[in-house]
Amino acid sequence: MKLCIACSTGGHLTEITILLKEYYKKTDHFFITFKRIDSKELKNTHKVYFVQDPKRNPLKFFLSIIQSLNIFLKEKPDAVISNGAGVGLPSLIIGKLMEKKTIYIEPFCNITTPSLTGRIAYKFVDLFFVQWKENLKFYPKAKFKGGIF
Repeated sequence: MKLCIACSTGGHLTEITILLKEYYKKTDHFFITFKRIDSKELKNTHKVYFVQDPKRNPLKFFLSIIQSLNIFLKEKPDAVISNGAGVGLPSLIIGKLMEKKTIYIEPFCNITTPSLTGRIAYKFVDLFFVQWKENLKFYPKAKFKGGIF
């Protein structure tokens, strides 16, 4: 099983590394994110690919999709997991189109409003998790497993 972990840097990257810490030792995996100090440090211990940060710009979003597609063709992951923003959505879309298992985790910081990535991903991913029971009103078919902290 090879896992693609796709997320933005900063809080998203910190959160997903905490969530998936137990899986790193047992699963072949790689990250897709964009280049910042925290993601550069991640490269010391994990396989990391850097793509264009879309920043809600349609042209940059398209470039991110092309870059992510090239990574998918090279790595051939079995599943894609993301907790969102920027680079997460293109990877989930590619994963779904390539008939891979797709998993989305609504970020811990989203309690009273759904995230933009979550609203889009909810419509097509295979598994959707929330970390707050309050999120179930936005995502009634989501799975609640509690928060990471």
